[in-house]
Parts: sequence; structure tokens; C-alpha cells
Amino acid sequence: MISQDSILPSELLLHCCCAPCSAPILEWLLNNGYKPTLFFYNPNIYPIEEYDKRKNELIKYAYKLGVEFIDGDYDHDEWLKCVCGHESDKERGQRCLLCFTMRLKRTAEVAAERGIKLIATTLASSRWKSIEQIEAAGLKAVASYSDLKFWSRNWRKDGLQERRRILLAENRFYNQTYCGCEFSISL
Repeated sequence: MISQDSILPSELLLHCCCAPCSAPILEWLLNNGYKPTLFFYNPNIYPIEEYDKRKNELIKYAYKLGVEFIDGDYDHDEWLKCVCGHESDKERGQRCLLCFTMRLKRTAEVAAERGIKLIATTLASSRWKSIEQIEAAGLKAVASYSDLKFWSRNWRKDGLQERRRILLAENRFYNQTYCGCEFSISL
């Protein structure tokens, strides 16, 4: 794991969940000399129309910023297998940890395939998510790679929550009302 105070490689693969969460982080990264590549891997999002809305918003924003976008494909059935037995867990329960781990393991695989040495996720920007779960999932994701690190950073701090609000309005992003999975819709 790399803390936010460590010296980091400038290139990173950033797992992204949506444009509203990604925008302030991307802005911060670009303003601080990082070269992010966006990775949209969210097989948890349901229904497919919701998935497409979130993905297309992020693609447009990546294009606007001139940032590379990688589509991690949609395999909702595989995600359902991953969280099977945890459908009724509350938010921040075991289902969320399993979901984060699945998504960040795939992020680590793609980073390793591309020779990128650092991964991070925009999931750590949501006040609805457990930073501890995200960190545990990220560490597990990179554990089998000797030269790949997970950047554990709380993206809620340093004015980024307020900047999110501003960028959301400026860009008129679609702003979802649930995390993405069908089990969180009614929560």
C-alpha cells in the first residue's frame, strides 16, 4: 500500500465508478503531475441502462480532458456469482467488500498487463462507502503482484467533496441516487 504522503509513480490506472466521483479526482491528479488512465469496470451496476448512462458520461469527460479510457466490459452475471449469499447485506457489509475486491482485482490485472505500477479508485470519494473496505480490497488486489501498488487515499478531503459538487453542476453530469447494484436501490 502507498499512503498519500509517499512518493508515487506519475502513471496510474484509476478505477472509476462514475463521472461525478471521478471529475474532482481527475482534476486533482492532472493538476499535480499525474498521468491517469481511466478504467471503467463496474459489473455491479444495474440495470444495463444505468450502466450505460454512467459509462457514457465518463467517456465524454475523459475525452474532454484528453485522458485515456479503458472499458472493462460488463459481466453482471459474474458479479452476481461473486456476491451470492450476500444480497440482503446492508451497505458497507460483506457484499460491498466482495464487490470492491472483484473490481479492484480486475483493475490490478489490467494495470499489470499494461506495465502500470500504481492503481487507485474513485470509490474512496463516496461518503457512502467504507474507506477501510476499499483499502482492504485494494491491498488484496495487488497482493500477488510484486511491483504493483495500491494508492490508499481518502479522496473526500482537501476540498474535493466541494469541488465534486461544483464540477457536477458545471458539467451537468447525470448524478445517480444509489451505488449501482440492484440490492442498494431500495436502501
